[in-house]
Formats: sequence, C-alpha cells, structure tokens
Amino acid sequence: MDRETGRPGTGLRTGPRTPPAGVARAPRPRLPQGVPGAPPPPAARRPRRRGPRLSAAVGVGLLLAGGGVVAVDRLGQDRAAPAPLTPAGRALAAAGAGRPAALADLAALIGERRERVRRAPADRASWAVLGAALAERAARSGAPGAYTEAERALQRALAQGGTPDVRALTGLAVLAAARQDWAGAVRWGEAARDRAPGRVGAYRVLLEAYPGTGDAEGADRALERLRKVRPGPVAEVAAAWVHRERGWREDAEATVYDAAARAATPAERAAALSRAGDLAWERGEAETALARYEGALRAEPEHDGAAAGRARALAGLGRSEEALAAWARARAAAPRPGYAVESGELLLALGRSAEAADHFALARHQAATLARDGVRQEPVLGRLEADHGDPAEAVRLLTEEHRRHPGPAASGALGWALHKAGRSAEALPRLRAAVKDGPNTARPAYHLGMVHLALGERGAARRQLTRALRLAPQFSPLHAERARRELAALGEPAWGPPPA
Repeated sequence: MDRETGRPGTGLRTGPRTPPAGVARAPRPRLPQGVPGAPPPPAARRPRRRGPRLSAAVGVGLLLAGGGVVAVDRLGQDRAAPAPLTPAGRALAAAGAGRPAALADLAALIGERRERVRRAPADRASWAVLGAALAERAARSGAPGAYTEAERALQRALAQGGTPDVRALTGLAVLAAARQDWAGAVRWGEAARDRAPGRVGAYRVLLEAYPGTGDAEGADRALERLRKVRPGPVAEVAAAWVHRERGWREDAEATVYDAAARAATPAERAAALSRAGDLAWERGEAETALARYEGALRAEPEHDGAAAGRARALAGLGRSEEALAAWARARAAAPRPGYAVESGELLLALGRSAEAADHFALARHQAATLARDGVRQEPVLGRLEADHGDPAEAVRLLTEEHRRHPGPAASGALGWALHKAGRSAEALPRLRAAVKDGPNTARPAYHLGMVHLALGERGAARRQLTRALRLAPQFSPLHAERARRELAALGEPAWGPPPA
C-alpha cells in the first residue's frame, strides 16, 4: 500500500545521520550462569528459621536445578517455570506490543479462536481477537474472502453489546486500511485510540491512513504519540515512512536502520529490512536494495512486500529471468493486482507482449475479485488503464479516487491519466503538485517531464527527466528506457547567445 503522499510537517526531523554500514542485529544480553569471583558468605549468620521464606521484595526465587529453571513459591514447593508461549500466544503477545506477528503464529491464533467461538458464540473477546487476527492476515496476504470473514467476526464482536472492545475497533481500522478506505481507517482508528490511548495498534493504522486522506499533520501527531507510548522499532519503522513521504531521505534511512538493528522478532526485522530495501531502491541503489530485501525474506519467507521489492531490484540489475521468477513468488504470497501490472511491464520491456497481456488480464481479474471483497482498486486499475488500456476510463477511476482521498499520490495519478487521455494542459498543475508535495521519487518526476514534453516545454522536460533518472536510473524497466530515449532526442541545451 505504498502511496506517494505527505508534505512538509513540523516536529519530526531529527537531522541527517549516517546509517551504519550493515544492519547487524544488536546482541542481546544473556543471563549469567554464575558469578565468578563473588565473595564468600559471612562466617557467622543468624540461624535459619524452619521452613523456606521469601522476602516480600523478591516474592519468588529461581533455582538452577538439573539444568532447568525452577520457581519456588511462597509455601516452599517447587513449581515449574511458565511454559514457552504457544504460536497463538506469540501472536497475541506481538499484537499487544504492536509488533507484526509471524504469519504461521497468526494462523495458529485464528484457528484457536475459531474453535473458541464455535464452543462459545457469545464470547465477545474471542470474536474481537479472531476478527483482528483475520484483518491482519487479510492486510498482509491479500487473500480473496479474507476481508469479508474478518469484517463478519469484528461486527459480531461489536454486536455483543456493552463497551466496544478496543481490539475490534483496531481490527476494523486495519481492515479499512487494507481495503484502501482511508477515511474509514481514520474513523475506526481514532475510535480505538480514544478508547485506549496507550495501545499501539491504532497509531500504526492512523500513520498509514492520515496521509491517504491528505492529512499530513494528523500523521505528525500520531507519530509523536506513538513514540511516547511505545518507543522502539515499531515506532521507528513508522517514522521512517513518514520521513520518506516528506522527502527527508537521510532521516528515513537512519531510523529504519535503527529499527532493523533493534528488532526483537523475525517478523519485526523483516518489516524493517523491507522498508530499508524500499528506501535504497528509491534512491537508485539496486544492489543495496536487493541485499535488504533478501535479508527480510530470510527473516520471514512469506513477506510479499520484500518478494516484490526483490523482483524490482533484480530487474533493475538486468537479471530479468530471475526477476520474473521473483514476481511469481510475490504473486503467490499475495495476489495483489499491482504485482501483475509490474511483471507485465517487465515482459513488455523484454518484447514479450503476448505474455504481458496475460499479466494485465490477471491484474484485472484479481482487481475484480478483490472489489467483491470490498477492496478499493481505483489506483492500480487507473494506472493499468492509463498506460495499457483505456485512458478515459483511467480518468474516470482516478477522478473518483481523488475526490475520496485527495493528496499528492491521487493528484499525480489523475494528472498522468489526463495526460495519457490527451489533456496535458489539465494534467500539468496536478503533476506539479505531486512533485512538490510528495516524496522525492523518480516516477512523479518522469510523469511531469513527459507532460512538459507534450506541451513543447523542452527545458522543463529535460530538467524533470534528468531528475527522474538521477534519483533512480532503473525506476521502471519500461519507463526508465523511455526517459533515456526522450532525453537523447532533446539533446543538450543550447548554451550560446540566442539567434538575432
């Protein structure tokens, strides 16, 4: 759900820092097995009272016995230390900490809660947990049907009456964001935040939803609050993307590297490394991006965003067949129409137009399937129709998207569709706004350069096309080559005096 949104805000910038050369995970302290050199106990001690006794300050002592940890309760009876968390317990713990859960743990939690609500249909808490877990899985897998099942469970939790469960409210916010209903995500996210200001989940959703509605100041406030409620990797990954959307690339890199180094779980590490890959890709460093994405996939092999990023990086490095295989992996992890569009464009760049047409047909089919599940598809369908279909239909789709969710991303997409439909003069102010107010990335600059070219503004066209290729020389296997051809045709600017 990458959107090119945001505008300069206040209170976020920390100043550029140089990211570390690598993203090694910070070593964690280990419990000592003994304390060599400790002084011996005093020779004289008060006689010990019969029966074990624990001080009120300690409450429970830990004894090393037989290689394991044994707890001693207040009656002096040995009892086993708490067993390790089950997969479902790990997913619950991750949700409570605001961290992403491993997909396998999330599946275990869903199975457990399905069984609970089958046995106790009035168990509101279990319906809330089930719905929130289903919403999280829908957002991360994009599986058809998952969104509707999540909505039913969450509405069932609310229908039980009483004070709304904050987990159900947060789940509905996650679900709305996954459906790209940013206004709904803000509404539910704010309700969850107001219900439990100390919980992390609502802030994570709001940081994604506010920019979708064009409210950059709302994202500022949500990030500030998240950093107070739960400082650490979760907040830093969110901060990196807020910085990115304002064009603060150095700040974004510094925070995401910190998050990757401090990640507590593989899923958390994968999220940070995938974002680090995105940032490296957008600044034209395909090799670095590839290494980051592969690190994310080692941490979480099912991470579809990292799989898609790896495919882009491989294509940018000229490893086209590997890139096509990587795109197939990303589509298998999550059937998102945008992945089929991008793999189709790679095939077009390779001259395999018939195969590309099949990928574009797949994208339309996936979009229709998701639309029946309530997932908005105007942005990806608008892009597909503008470049590879009916530009007039793209204008219709993206006009509606811009009305619902004004902001630099929607403005830029609509501007490009207007240009492709032969309405370049109307497109120009929208694309200027997208470049001025959005993140400092290559595609909006390319689009603006092509509009200037269509309007006969050669100097402005040269400037924007050069900027796009300087930002990321391989930003698209199809459009980067077009930018190079147009720049070559424009030639160098005439430096001599104007003709008499």
